[in-house]
Amino acid sequence: MHFADGTLHPEYCRYISRKTTFLVLGLLVLIAAILYGISCGAARIPVEEVVRALAGIGESKRVHIIIWQIRLPQVLAAVVAGAGLSVSGAVMQSILRNPLGSPFTLGISHAAAFGAAFSVMILGSGTMSSNNVGAVAISNPVVTMAAAFVFSMLASFFIVAVARMRGATPETMILAGVALGALFTAGTMFLQFFADDVQLAAMVFWTFGDVARACWKELAVIAGVTAAGLLYFFFNAWNYNAVDAGDETAKGLGVKVERVRMAGMLAASLVTAVLVSFLGIIGFMGLVCPHMVRRLIGGDNRFLLPASAVLGAVLLLLSDTAARLILAPHLLPVSILTAFMGAPVFLLLIVKGRVR
Repeated sequence: MHFADGTLHPEYCRYISRKTTFLVLGLLVLIAAILYGISCGAARIPVEEVVRALAGIGESKRVHIIIWQIRLPQVLAAVVAGAGLSVSGAVMQSILRNPLGSPFTLGISHAAAFGAAFSVMILGSGTMSSNNVGAVAISNPVVTMAAAFVFSMLASFFIVAVARMRGATPETMILAGVALGALFTAGTMFLQFFADDVQLAAMVFWTFGDVARACWKELAVIAGVTAAGLLYFFFNAWNYNAVDAGDETAKGLGVKVERVRMAGMLAASLVTAVLVSFLGIIGFMGLVCPHMVRRLIGGDNRFLLPASAVLGAVLLLLSDTAARLILAPHLLPVSILTAFMGAPVFLLLIVKGRVR
C-alpha cells in the first residue's frame, strides 16, 4: 500500500476514493430522504417550508406540531433503526463468517415476540385503546417493551453460552439461533392459542414493526444505545477483517478471536434487542442491506460498516415514507413493506451470486 518513501500506492488511493465517494453520496441521499420523509404524509408540507421550520424560521403552529411532534421523531427513528439493524447484521455475518447471520436468523426477534406475547397474556399489558397509529394499541407499552427486551437478551446470552461450551464456532451459533427461534415461535403460538380476542389483537399488533411508535423519549434511548454500539463496531473493524480471513489467520495477527466474537455478538444483540423491543419486528434489514453493500463496495469492514449504516437508514426511511403514502391518511406498518421488498431482493442477490 505504501512506497519506500512513505507515499500511498495509486491503486490503493483509487480503492479508498471509490469507497469514500460511495459514503459521501449515501449521506447526501440520506439528507434528501430525511427532508422528503418529513414533508410527505396526509398533510403535505413543501420541502422549502420543512427546511425553514427546522431552522426555526417563520413556521406556523400547525406546521410546528406536525413536524416536531409527529414526523421528525418518526423519521429519525427510521434512520436510527435502519442503521442499527443493518450494521448489527453486517457484524454478525463477519464474525460468524456466515452470510445468513443476522439478528433475525439467530432467533433474537422471535424471543422478543415471545416476550411481548408473555407480557400481554400473563402480565396483562394487552388491553385495547386507541392512538395515532391505529385502533389497537397496547395499554402498557413499558411493560411490553421490557419483557421483549429481557427475552431478547436471554436468547443472546443462551447463544453465547452454547458457543462457549462447544467452542465459539460460527456453525454452533447459527444452529443454536435457529433452534432457539423455533422454540420461541412455538411458545408464542401456544400463548396465542389461549388468548382472548383482545389479547390476540394486541399480540399481533406488537409484531407489526412500526417506527411511528417512537416519541422523543423512546428515540433518545434507542439512539443512545445504537450510537454506542455503532462506535464499538467501527473501532473493531480491523478485528472483523481479520476474523473474515479465518480464525487461524486472525490469531496469527494477534486478534483474540473468541473474545471479539463474543463481544461483537453481545453488542449486536443489545442494539437489536433495544430496537425490536421499542419498535417491534422489522425484518430483512439486517440480512439484506449488508449483502447489497458488499456487492457495491466489497467486504472491507472499515467501509462496509458505515456504508451499511447509511444504506440501512436510507432504505428503512424510504420504506416508511412509502408506507405512509400508500394508504394515506392511514398508516401502514413499515415491517409489512420491508418484508415484501426484502424477500425478492435477497432472492435476486442469491441468483446473481450463483450466475457469477
